[in-house]
Amino acid sequence: MKIEVTLSRDPLRLEPVRDPGTGAVARFDGLVRGTENGKAISGLNYEAYDSMAEKIIRQILESLGRTHPFTLARVHHRLGFVPVGEAAILIDVHSRHRAGAFAVLVTFMDRLKQDVPIWKRGAGVPPANLSDGGRDARAPLS
Repeated sequence: MKIEVTLSRDPLRLEPVRDPGTGAVARFDGLVRGTENGKAISGLNYEAYDSMAEKIIRQILESLGRTHPFTLARVHHRLGFVPVGEAAILIDVHSRHRAGAFAVLVTFMDRLKQDVPIWKRGAGVPPANLSDGGRDARAPLS
């Protein structure tokens, strides 16, 4: 099981990987849409606790790989300003069978939003923490 994690301020790109042991590749492209919380935006700003985000992403994938074996999982997440229409995250999961690849992909996205210290903020929109259902992690709990 190979895991590749990249946090980058540059536009994201995933080159195809060919492996004779792979029977399925499940891919997710998370794009920035033109509205956030019902308001028009020009893009989103992403911030992260980089080293912790990478560590947790790896831990999540390692855990998922024990129940749904895969040969390769790649997660590329963009940081900084991401304009509308561009990818904020690209993920692909390579597995022998499609069921495992889809299970890892869907479960990973749920866990990413819940557990990984990456925050997003749109122009004119209050900051939201992807890992806490929308509360700004920098603000004290009330």
